[in-house]
Amino acid sequence: MLASRIFDRPAYKWWVFAAVALGTLTSVVNHGGMAVALPTIAQHFDADLSTAQWVVVAEGLAISALILPMGRLSDIIGRKRVYISGMAIFAVAAILAAGSESILALIGFKAAQGLGAAMTQGTGMAMITSVFPAKERGKGIGTHASVVGTGGVLGPIMGGFLITTFDWRWLFYVNVVMGIVALVAMLLIVKGQTFRQEAGSRSYDLPGAALSTAILLTFLLALSNGATLGWSSPPMIAAAVGFVVLLAAFIWWEGRTSSPMLDLGLFRNRVFGIGISTNFGSFLGISSSRYLLPFYLQAALGFTPALVGVVLLPNAINRIVMGPLSGWLSDRYGWRPFNVIGLLLSAAGLFTLSALTVSSPISLVLVGIVLQSAGAGLFQSPNASSIFSAADTSKHGVVAAFVNLSRNAGNVTGIAIVTSIVTAMMAGQGFESNIGAVLDSQPGSGLLGSFMTGLKTAFLIMGVLQLIGAAASVLKKGSEHTV
Repeated sequence: MLASRIFDRPAYKWWVFAAVALGTLTSVVNHGGMAVALPTIAQHFDADLSTAQWVVVAEGLAISALILPMGRLSDIIGRKRVYISGMAIFAVAAILAAGSESILALIGFKAAQGLGAAMTQGTGMAMITSVFPAKERGKGIGTHASVVGTGGVLGPIMGGFLITTFDWRWLFYVNVVMGIVALVAMLLIVKGQTFRQEAGSRSYDLPGAALSTAILLTFLLALSNGATLGWSSPPMIAAAVGFVVLLAAFIWWEGRTSSPMLDLGLFRNRVFGIGISTNFGSFLGISSSRYLLPFYLQAALGFTPALVGVVLLPNAINRIVMGPLSGWLSDRYGWRPFNVIGLLLSAAGLFTLSALTVSSPISLVLVGIVLQSAGAGLFQSPNASSIFSAADTSKHGVVAAFVNLSRNAGNVTGIAIVTSIVTAMMAGQGFESNIGAVLDSQPGSGLLGSFMTGLKTAFLIMGVLQLIGAAASVLKKGSEHTV
C-alpha cells in the first residue's frame, strides 16, 4: 500500500503537502471559474446583478462564518476527519449545484460548498504547519501560497474554456472530479495519527461557535449591503448595535468557558495579534485593487474583459513566485524584514495606482500591479509563519482558521470600503454609481471623472493602511523560529 511505504520517510511532509494542495487547488479553481461564469449564469436564470452576486457572496459568507468553528472542531476530533468530511460536502454540493433549476437553489448549494470549503481551509494549512518542522515552516506555507496562485491562473482559464465549449454546469462537474481526487489522496496518503490533538480538553464550545458565526454574519452582511441600503439607514444601525452586543457576549463567554472556541490569550502575544491584524490589512489592499482595476481598464482604457484578465495575471504569477521564495527566505533570515518590506512595496503599488488617469499608459498600471502583488506575496508567507510560531501545535487548527478568516474578511471588507468611497465621491459630484453608465462613458465626461476621483481616493487610503501595517510589523518581537 502507498501509505505504508511513505509514512516513515523524511519526504512524508511533502506527501501530506501534496494531498492538501489538491484540495486547495480544487477550492481556488472553483472560485476563479465562478468569477468568469457569473454573467453567463445570470443570463441563464434571467437574474439581475444584485441577485446573481449572491452565487459568489453566499459561499464567501459561509466560509468566513464557519471557518473558525471548523478549525476548533478539527483540533478536537482530528484534522484529517474534518478535512475529509468537508471535501465530501464540497463535492456533493457541486453535484447538486450542477442540477440547479433556479438561481435560489444554486445560491443555496454554493453556500453548502462554502461549508465544505470552511472545513478544508480551516484544517489544510494546520496540517502543513504541523508536519513541517519549525525551521521549514515558512517553506511549507510559501509553497502552499504558490498552489493558491496556480489555482488563480487556472480557474479563470478553465472556466472560460468550459463555458465557451460546453456549459456553465461543467464547472461543477470539474469540481466533483477534482474533489474526489483530493478526497482519495487524503485517505490514502495522510496518516490520521499525525494530526491528533495533544493532551487537553476535548469539549466543543457550542455557544462560542454560535456567537462567532453570528458576529461574522452580522459584520459581513452589513458591509456587503451598506452601500446599497445607506450606512445611516435603520438596518445598518441595528446591525452595528447587534455586532457590538454579540462581540461583547463572545468575549465574556470565551473568558469564562473551560474550552473556548478561541483562546483570547493568544492576542496577548504581540506576534499573533499584530500578525492577524496586518494580514487583514494586507487583504484590504489586495481586494481593493482586484475589484476596482477591471472597471478602470474597461471604462477608462477601453479594454475587453479578456484583455483585462491578461493584465491582471501578474497578481497570480507573483504569488506563485513570491510565496515559496519569501517562505524560504524567512526560514533563513526571520520573518520581520519580509513583513515590513512586503507591506512597503504593497503601499508603493497602491500609491502608483492612485496616480492613474483616464489617459495613463498601460505600463503604469502594470507597475502598480507588480509592486502591489509582489509586496503582498513577500509579506504573506513569512507573516503566516510568524502567527503559527506564536501558538502551540495543538491549536494550529483554530490558528489556521483564524488566518484564513482574516483573509476572507479582509477581502469582503476591502470591497465594501472601496465601493463606499467611490459611491460617496460620485454622489458628491452629483452622479449615481451606475456601473453600466460608467463603462459606457467617454473620456473627459464628468461621470468618468467622478469615478476616477473615487478610485484614486480609495487607493490612497489603502496605501496608507499598508504603511500603518508596516510600522506595526516593526514592533513584532519574539523568537522567529519557535514551534
